[in-house]
Amino acid sequence: VDGLIFTIMDNGPGIPEDEKELIFTKGYGNGTGLGLFLVREILGITGMQIRETGIYGKGARFEILIPPGKYLHR
Repeated sequence: VDGLIFTIMDNGPGIPEDEKELIFTKGYGNGTGLGLFLVREILGITGMQIRETGIYGKGARFEILIPPGKYLHR
């Protein structure tokens, strides 16, 4: 992968495989259904991507892919 991967994970139940893309659709979920939809939209505007790569039963794992030139490297 070119760039940087920022990872956020937990040890909850995780996301079933067939829901990994659905969680990013507008209206999906128990709340307003805007949270992860808006996150993906905003990241997309800035050239970044988000995906869920956790293993169901072991926790959720979100990866934000940040392309070269979108972060400072020292």
